[in-house]
Amino acid sequence: MDVILKKTVDNLGFKDEMVTVKPGFGRNFLIPQGYAILATASEKKSHAEMLKQRAHKESKMLAEAEGLAAKINELSIKIATKAGENGKIFGSVNTLQIAEALKTAGFDIDRKALKIKDDMIKEVGTYDVDAKIAKGVMASFKIEVVGE
Repeated sequence: MDVILKKTVDNLGFKDEMVTVKPGFGRNFLIPQGYAILATASEKKSHAEMLKQRAHKESKMLAEAEGLAAKINELSIKIATKAGENGKIFGSVNTLQIAEALKTAGFDIDRKALKIKDDMIKEVGTYDVDAKIAKGVMASFKIEVVGE
């Protein structure tokens, strides 16, 4: 029995994948629980069209993300914070402050998508930051932490 999965099922397959299962498993578990639909000819046709449209949208979004990543790669951000005489910062600079600085620069990137290459920023200096723009698209830029 062929079914099209509506959700990812462990040890069986991923969402929108067509799999062959035993008839009892499909009729008694997958279809009633909403994990799958029966793969009839019309469902196969609509499934193929849906996958084609999704691929087109994803390629368009990927091109936009790559353009955004190219702009971000050229970016250098300056963050001013309170620091002592020896260059140590009171506290630390985190991804929330970097996301706010990016927003003022015109780039709206979630703070959870940012990764500081060093563990913590606790001193004045220049640091590298990675940003995950989209699936498979990463951007890297520099931030300069200066004391007030």
